[in-house]
Amino acid sequence: MTIVRHILDKKGQLVWTIGPDDTVFAAIEEMARKNVGALVVVDNGDPVGIFTERHYARDVFLKGRSSPTTAVKDVMRTGFAYVTPDRTVEECMAIMTAERVRHLPVMDDGNLVGLVSIGDLVKSIIEDREFVIDQLTNYITGTR
Repeated sequence: MTIVRHILDKKGQLVWTIGPDDTVFAAIEEMARKNVGALVVVDNGDPVGIFTERHYARDVFLKGRSSPTTAVKDVMRTGFAYVTPDRTVEECMAIMTAERVRHLPVMDDGNLVGLVSIGDLVKSIIEDREFVIDQLTNYITGTR
């Protein structure tokens, strides 16, 4: 069973962040530059929220707010769900489904150590299934 730690070992622990007082425009620019769909909002080194493309679409664009003048803190999600490195892919999927989110910050002893997306989890599940299929095929055919 794959755990979050294994995913982070493969993809890395780099997490893109933004400050709560930064503008939504700056956040969107950063997400575009890094080709990501979410930023963890960090204040004085502590994660305080998460800002995603969904927040921009629903809470800025559709409400007629101005990206250059709206602060991230005004539209970010606080009280966000997170996981620890020992959680399984299946547990993460259940949390994402229940919370209706696509990104989960990874916290270890109060420290932000990574971020996993629904794409990371799906990729992991596919890799696990491919491994099992290869093993079964080798067992059935007697090849290695």
